[in-house]
Amino acid sequence: MSSVPPSPSPLSSPGESTTAVLERELVEQPVEPGDHERFAHYVRKEKILESALSGEPVVALCGKVWVPGRDPKKFPVCPVCKEIYDGLRPGRGDDGSGD
Repeated sequence: MSSVPPSPSPLSSPGESTTAVLERELVEQPVEPGDHERFAHYVRKEKILESALSGEPVVALCGKVWVPGRDPKKFPVCPVCKEIYDGLRPGRGDDGSGD
């Protein structure tokens, strides 16, 4: 009886292709828990589109950071976002002056 342990068999035969697995680092997204679940927040439209394509979180006027994924029409508007939005400089024609 031989005292040499058997050598391990190769994972693939010569001429066969192999598949490698690349490790990917998990990056935590800066998402705050809380009111974003209860309110619809104000965010620039283009930021919503970017988030939908990239999965990156957005920042609302009130400062909430989250990844949008729910229908905002089903929630009341965030009172802080609304207050900030109402305090913004009105756009052309939005102030009722006609100019």
